[in-house]
Amino acid sequence: MNISTKALQHYDAVDAYPTRLPDRELISERTDPVLWSDWSEAAPISRDEADHYANNGYLVRHDMFSEDELDVLVDTAQRLRDTDPAQRPADFVTEPNSDDVRTVFRLDEHSPIFARLAADTRLAGVAEFLLNDRVYLHQSRLNYKPGFKGKEFYWHSDFETWHAEDGLPRMRAVSASVLLTDNSKLNGPLLLIPGSQNEFIACLGETPENNHESSLKAQEVGVPQPDTIRAFADTLGLDAAAGPTGTVVFFDCNTLHGSNGNITPDPRSNAFFVFNAITNRPVEPFAAPEPRPAWLANRDRIRAIDPVEGRIARG
Repeated sequence: MNISTKALQHYDAVDAYPTRLPDRELISERTDPVLWSDWSEAAPISRDEADHYANNGYLVRHDMFSEDELDVLVDTAQRLRDTDPAQRPADFVTEPNSDDVRTVFRLDEHSPIFARLAADTRLAGVAEFLLNDRVYLHQSRLNYKPGFKGKEFYWHSDFETWHAEDGLPRMRAVSASVLLTDNSKLNGPLLLIPGSQNEFIACLGETPENNHESSLKAQEVGVPQPDTIRAFADTLGLDAAAGPTGTVVFFDCNTLHGSNGNITPDPRSNAFFVFNAITNRPVEPFAAPEPRPAWLANRDRIRAIDPVEGRIARG
């Protein structure tokens, strides 16, 4: 499905999804497609995979990388996490009560290996199909949950935050999560509510200044009310995107997701790449005093990715 050029010209003129309401939470039907392309034999995913993504808001793909490629990615991620605390820049976010690294943002800028991964046809090529557009990286990050004490990520829609605080106009973005450790149903994997991508939850509560400084450790603004999550889960169910190292999870920007804390001995690590359609570039935030920092939301270095084929190897 395509969106007209005329409609694109109005992306920055209309707030299609008002949120951060001062006095109520509001649920409305999504007005954008989920799968923007019509499937054909030339598509990088099967028809069943395309249908699953359209119906559920996510797609789990296994056996995408060789063992040699995974060794490179896992070793590179470990070196980033081992960065001396005194040398960590602002885009290294730690756990709420320790110096353990929780998230490394601008992953593609910190590592040529992860920049190469982001441009791989197995990620960027699939994103182009899902969004029916050329894509760029709105955000990239390495998420890590250490064993025994990794904290949870509460239920949320990424688009709600990206719309409210970054100014993404429409739901034309997709995240690709590459599992760099085995993600079981026990060690805090990505949890999703299938089908939730079809409704937008306008959240209760206005955005405070510099909200990102606290939300990256524990998100409290821009999250649905517990009764709303319960209603969605009761109606649609829950799923865990578990899989061995090398699994790739694509999920729509409006799919409700979160993850439990990790008290198992086994750490959980994933590389996230947020692909946004080049025609959906950010404007001024729709519900925040000012945009989040560039390391959280790419505004100034927007360039379309040229997908790359071939094996990922050490430089």
